Amino acid sequence: MEKLSTPDILDAIAAGLGDWRKLAQPLVARYRVADLAAGAAFVSAVVQAAVAAGQEPEIRLGSGFVEVALYTVDAETGGRWVTPADLRLARTITGLAGEHDLTAAPGDVTQLELALDTTDGTAASVFWYALLTGGAARKGGDTIPDVFDPTNRVPSVWFQGTDAHETPRQRWHIDLWLAPEVADERIAAAVAAGGTVVDASGAPAFTVLADPEGNKVCVCTALERD
Repeated sequence: MEKLSTPDILDAIAAGLGDWRKLAQPLVARYRVADLAAGAAFVSAVVQAAVAAGQEPEIRLGSGFVEVALYTVDAETGGRWVTPADLRLARTITGLAGEHDLTAAPGDVTQLELALDTTDGTAASVFWYALLTGGAARKGGDTIPDVFDPTNRVPSVWFQGTDAHETPRQRWHIDLWLAPEVADERIAAAVAAGGTVVDASGAPAFTVLADPEGNKVCVCTALERD
């Protein structure tokens, strides 16, 4: 499988895929629709294009929107990657959106991930995969697998190595993935609501915030990533 780097994906977005944004794993577009009937008509067109391309996008239809997420699953590890085939389908979907007179809302796309600090990510991943998905985690080489629910019922989980410690401390944190153009506004809103910026040295890739009690969260974008 040909896995595209984040810079390659961002170049493709800049070169004609302006409806789309790269989040943690998927390439996502969100369109505003007048009603469910209009949304369903667009979804039907997207499904036909996806079947013809041999792809299986994730599609969400709700009140006033249709959202499409594109990624390809690595059959060996279960990891999710954007490939050239996903970019081709994204271009097709962009064209279909134009035919249906839909307005893209790229700043509205969002993805929530959970991150766990752990001294044994391999053991932790097996437990959390079983609990959250009912399945068995797959492992590729020495890589600790992220937890991806095949049907996306729950947020994905990834594991961050940490030293053993006796004093209780926060071990779970949220990664909130946003479109780059709205990240600063969202951070400012959180600070205005009582939060603090703990570490902005990784911005714009990630900015660490804390709530009034010190619980941390990362606001993430695809910028300045490999």
